[in-house]
Amino acid sequence: MTIPQSPTTEDIVAALRNADAVQYGEFELSHGGTSAYYIDKYLFETDPKCLQIIASAFADRINETTLAGVALGAVPLVAVTSTVAGQPYVVVRKKTKKYGTGNRIEGRLNEDEEVVVLEDIATTGTSAVEAVNALRDVGATVERVFVVVDRQEGAREQLESNNVEMEALVTATDLLVDDKNV
Repeated sequence: MTIPQSPTTEDIVAALRNADAVQYGEFELSHGGTSAYYIDKYLFETDPKCLQIIASAFADRINETTLAGVALGAVPLVAVTSTVAGQPYVVVRKKTKKYGTGNRIEGRLNEDEEVVVLEDIATTGTSAVEAVNALRDVGATVERVFVVVDRQEGAREQLESNNVEMEALVTATDLLVDDKNV
């Protein structure tokens, strides 16, 4: 598989499928619900070609903005996107660490700096909202969250209610269309 210069929705869907990241069965989701399909972020984030396609797609959209990735899931995404786009990044921990510097935000971040949050999969949007709030608490300006896959289960609406625009590289509809397993 060659890495497209500006990946399309179809390129990203193909990359996720080629990485075997889309699985079918009965799965419990992190928010407690269940689903007939699962998108395994560890399969697509550890596949170098898939990761590069995703990073390329994100880089096309970010402009000259600092990136933030939510630990642990979005760290590979933000690190690779940072190198493709040539933009710095920070990592947002789920909780403030209790040792060393005691940081919740790791990396260099100036007050009033514009930041785009990268996420792997958005279901309810809770982890993205928590990351946005943590960044805003230290003075960053956060108005956008980019996700690889929007499961279309309320994340967009929750982010909008927090004055954040969400953009997904692909939606569940894009990913599951024409798939005989659904």
